[in-house]
Amino acid sequence: MPGTPDWDLLQSLHAVLEAGSFSAAARLRRLTQPTLGRHIDQLERQLGAPLFLRSPRGLQPTDLALALAPHLADMAAAAGAAGRDAAGAADEASGVVRVAASEIMGVEVLPPILARFRQVHPGIDVEVAVSNKLEDLSRRDADIAVRMARPTQNAIVAKKVGDVGFGFYATQDYLDRHGVPASLEDLEAHALIGYDRQPPPKVDLDIGRPITRDIFSLRTDSDAAQLALLRAGFGVGVCQHQIARRAGLVRVLPTTLKFRLDIWICMHEALRSNPRMRLMFDHLAAELGAYAAEAGRD
Repeated sequence: MPGTPDWDLLQSLHAVLEAGSFSAAARLRRLTQPTLGRHIDQLERQLGAPLFLRSPRGLQPTDLALALAPHLADMAAAAGAAGRDAAGAADEASGVVRVAASEIMGVEVLPPILARFRQVHPGIDVEVAVSNKLEDLSRRDADIAVRMARPTQNAIVAKKVGDVGFGFYATQDYLDRHGVPASLEDLEAHALIGYDRQPPPKVDLDIGRPITRDIFSLRTDSDAAQLALLRAGFGVGVCQHQIARRAGLVRVLPTTLKFRLDIWICMHEALRSNPRMRLMFDHLAAELGAYAAEAGRD
């Protein structure tokens, strides 16, 4: 290979692999689509092989592109971490902290908590990665993560701050129209909201039959979409007790259908001495601990 490819070109390749199309990648990189296309063309010339094939199914990465993908992800994470570290090098109360959380925690629980953090520490910018995918803290995909299970990665500082309970809920309007299920068997006559292609993490939940996608009348892998449809009165679905109460939802089969998940605050041990990371870690631990205690032992 005639020299190492320019990082700018590699960033464009990473963006296409992440976004799935040239147009989406161009928006991600804040470039025009022709400019991004030229980056890929130039990179293919340097590497001496194609990186993408166009097919009826859309843009398909070649084996070469797929082989480069994990290395590009590592480089992008390292570059992002370096940028965040450099931004706060001069002042412990400034810089950037990147927080990762699941959809529901990121959309429904963290916003007021992060708003209160901002009021106390206005010099610290916050990035929020909202996804049910576990961000790799060892690679610095995020600085701090809020997780609903004990972390398994090495070299991670983790603190359990409490747990939250879940149950089955519906709107009062839905129950007025369809009746209140009195048993697990009654649920078969109701519209259930659940997953599509990605089964949720296993929990200790028994509804008297296998939990497979075909039992759901509404299927989506977005937890936020499930909650929105639950609020809209589509049917019966799983919800955190605190969120359900705030939304005015009605609990269904409270003594039969219930489970709990832990809340953990996690970060890489190399960040424990970083003042702004510690400020965010301690803030999340205190606030989410209070949030967990809010529900008691429902």
